[in-house]
Amino acid sequence: MGPVSQTFGTPFIGRADELARLTGVLTRAHQGDPRAVLVAGDAGVGKTRTLAEAAAHATDTGMTVLTGHCVDLGDVGLPYLPFTEILGLLAADERFAAALSAHPAVDRLLGSGADGGSDAGGRLRLFEGMAGLLADAAEVTPLLLVLEDLHWADQSSRDLLRFLLSRGVLQSSQALGPARASGTPTAAGAPARRGGPPRLAIFASYRADDLHRRHPLRPLLAELVRLPAVDRLELRPMADAEVARLVRALHTDPVPDTTVRRIVERAEGNAFYAEELLAATADAVPGEPGLEGSAVPSGLADVLLIRFEQLSATAQQVLRTAAVAGRRVEHELLRDAVQLPEDELESALREAVGRQLLVPAEGGTYTFRHALTREAVYADLLPGERVRLHRSFAGLLAGRGRPAESAERAHHSRESHDLADALTASLEAADHAARVGAPAEELRHLEAALDLWPAVAPEERPQEGLDTVTLTLRASGAAAHAGESHRAVSLTRAALARAGSDADSELAARVRYTLAGNLMRVDSLKAAFTYSSEALAMIPAEPPSRTWVWAAATHVMAARYMGHDQDAQRVARQALVVAEELQLHDAQADLIISLVGLEGRNRRAAEGRTRLREARELARSAGNASIEMRALFNLAIGCYESGELDECLTWLSDGLDRAGRARALASPYALELRYLQTLVLYTLGRWDECARAAARDADQLPAAAGFATGPALYVAQARGDQGAADRARALIAGPFDWMATLVASIVLTDADALRGDAEAAVARVRSTVATLTDEAGINHPDVGVRLAALALAAVADRAEELRRAGDTAGTRHWTETATELVELARVTATKGEDGSQQGPEGLAWLARAEAEWARARSGPDVGAWEKAVAAFAYGDPYELARCRRRLAEALLTADRREDAAEQARAAHDTAARLGAVPLREDVETLIRRGRLAPAPASAHDTASLTSRENDVLRLLARGRTNRQIGEELFISGKTASVHVSNILAKLGAAGRTEAVAIAYRQGLIEPESAPSP
Repeated sequence: MGPVSQTFGTPFIGRADELARLTGVLTRAHQGDPRAVLVAGDAGVGKTRTLAEAAAHATDTGMTVLTGHCVDLGDVGLPYLPFTEILGLLAADERFAAALSAHPAVDRLLGSGADGGSDAGGRLRLFEGMAGLLADAAEVTPLLLVLEDLHWADQSSRDLLRFLLSRGVLQSSQALGPARASGTPTAAGAPARRGGPPRLAIFASYRADDLHRRHPLRPLLAELVRLPAVDRLELRPMADAEVARLVRALHTDPVPDTTVRRIVERAEGNAFYAEELLAATADAVPGEPGLEGSAVPSGLADVLLIRFEQLSATAQQVLRTAAVAGRRVEHELLRDAVQLPEDELESALREAVGRQLLVPAEGGTYTFRHALTREAVYADLLPGERVRLHRSFAGLLAGRGRPAESAERAHHSRESHDLADALTASLEAADHAARVGAPAEELRHLEAALDLWPAVAPEERPQEGLDTVTLTLRASGAAAHAGESHRAVSLTRAALARAGSDADSELAARVRYTLAGNLMRVDSLKAAFTYSSEALAMIPAEPPSRTWVWAAATHVMAARYMGHDQDAQRVARQALVVAEELQLHDAQADLIISLVGLEGRNRRAAEGRTRLREARELARSAGNASIEMRALFNLAIGCYESGELDECLTWLSDGLDRAGRARALASPYALELRYLQTLVLYTLGRWDECARAAARDADQLPAAAGFATGPALYVAQARGDQGAADRARALIAGPFDWMATLVASIVLTDADALRGDAEAAVARVRSTVATLTDEAGINHPDVGVRLAALALAAVADRAEELRRAGDTAGTRHWTETATELVELARVTATKGEDGSQQGPEGLAWLARAEAEWARARSGPDVGAWEKAVAAFAYGDPYELARCRRRLAEALLTADRREDAAEQARAAHDTAARLGAVPLREDVETLIRRGRLAPAPASAHDTASLTSRENDVLRLLARGRTNRQIGEELFISGKTASVHVSNILAKLGAAGRTEAVAIAYRQGLIEPESAPSP
């Protein structure tokens, strides 16, 4: 394999652990503990760059770096080439003149680079001279020797390296002879030795993928790694996130996310491949295929094909055939396609495996070591050869008749221009994907079938009676199931266009109510209502029909969103009767859920939840996972709105479990369940769980579903992560999404307020409320009360500042702005999205808004902040702590210092436990400014808890529910509840959160360190 070019102007990304290991070795070398590290990795993975960073660190710490390179010169290599290069560097440095003169045996290498002695005695003198020279040079200054590309090293260089590491400079100085050990000069002017090991480190790199089975470096490496002073460091492929960072850092202009994802996918952790793929994108001529196509950049292809071209003709034929099969190929399938005698095939495969082009895998398969190698080999095929091999694989796969192989067969048929078979296989692949619950793959195969449909003659099309309208509707359903809501809308609009005026009324109605349902998922509610109305008008209610029931169920939801509640209730009740008559249990469930929602507070009440549980059972009996998840989500949100967060988590767990079993984790209600779960974890102060859930979900969710992990941004921001606001902006960079806008606006409004930018915070509240109202047609979006309260914090700060400065006009302006915001909060909390008063959360935000409004008008108000503290005691420790910090400030202003200190301590305890660094620092500033330093707890302040109560308290501090406490302690949930009540009474706490804060303060439990966000 030829040399790989390196770009040293690029940023160093990743490899932190590997670099730390190397710098650790350098530190030990400085202290007289010489060691060597053999650095392994595939070509382009970053060996040279990592060594360059380590060398830079060595230079910065006072070491001298000497680098020698091995070069691929074929069978006729120059002996000792890397060491000759190192000696040249030593000779050019005056500091080492005396050391060089003390070891004349090495002069042979400084001449022409010829063999350092053909007799055994001459080689030994040369080896000992080189070892002595390096030891003496390391007395002048600590040394780092870097040997690059050992896989190209000649035999003489390998022998010298073996000597240096096994018998030379890394061993005790006594091994160099008594004269050297005593420090006696061996020649005039040579430095005296201290007698200890030299201050020396040796780093040597090699390409792991170049070491075929008979490579001469293999036995040497096996020998060296057994030495106690020699370590091996393997540079594995970079993580996808690191490759993405590298790609973005390489380009001065922003790189589209789709381009980054494609590069990351193709580079497979190889930095050089990523750079080449990005360069090919930047150099692409407009109008011509660039990176988004499948072609490997020519320069990269040349590098990738070098090892392939070293194979025998038979092995090359086998690899070309395997490349047509794909990244992975079964031995049996490859044997049938290549049509070679078994012994010749095995010999060719052994050769390809030995050269590390193919890797044996499970199930009798072979995999290309890197996907780009496969792409380069495939691109090297002649067009006719490619078509012939694809036709062969398509025929072989058709003969096997395995549904799981339909997708491969469709690909091979398409590439061999057999479009009829490609269409048949694509539909079979879509059916298989649907059976195994893979909606994204089902969508891809259905879209492929739609592309092929017009190119296949009607008599050659499969599945008689199938038409493009039905096929497109099915594709839209798969898109919705996969979380691709905007794609679902686009496909349903295409179905509507294809249906035209000739479609029968039932099909036309199906298309319209499907479109209406998809439009509601992207918050285009007016258009959804229009299409649901059209669908309902196209189908008569008599005789009763399944299509009319589902058209009615869809229209009920659309009418409700548009505020036509009476119309929605009338249609829902009529449709529910028909659904019961037709025994459409899932439609019954859907209609019951809608009716509960139409009755305002009903999902917060016992009666409403009973009906929702009934709906869940109906959906479960019908096997409709989507409707069952809708019922579970409504049960959960009803508990959340009522402040019953523990029960909320139980329903959420059930809902996500159902989504997992249905393989529908990216479907709309599954995303809503995920969002609510992370929101509840955030609200309860279980921030580490919230962050872990978001990190776990990040790679599983579609790009458009970022809102589902949005509450993790609240955690990041509260912990001082400066990038949280940028990630929030990225949420709303694409097409409008109601939930993404809501989540991002909370983060950004709070960021503006924390920064003290009242103008920006107020502007964001106004624009967000207008956007959520206009785009979705919802009056008084519930989030308005929270946004108003967040912005009011900055407004009150500004008003207080101007009041102190005597700026009457400015104070009046911000007081009026505060009044505008508090009115928004009042109206929203009193009459939210469903027209009813909000639950405990909304009322708590209203209490905070009222307290901030009072502060803006006349300064801190103790009574107002006491109400806010009491309101947030329902179960939000962070907002409770923020309100306590304000209450402490108000109490301090009122000269109630003891009460202020108590509130400040409680706020500080919570901030420390949550890892909310900005809040903790703010409270500490208040404590110092107000001289509220907390006094240590006295012995009589400590509550006397039983052993069991201490166990319960520790689990309480971890955010466990009563049920979870019971499960962990092997007691009933009811018994756990009794213990919790006893703990609250003994600690004098009003709620669970306050009890934990008191326990931390009194030292009853030790704080658990919060991990970095």
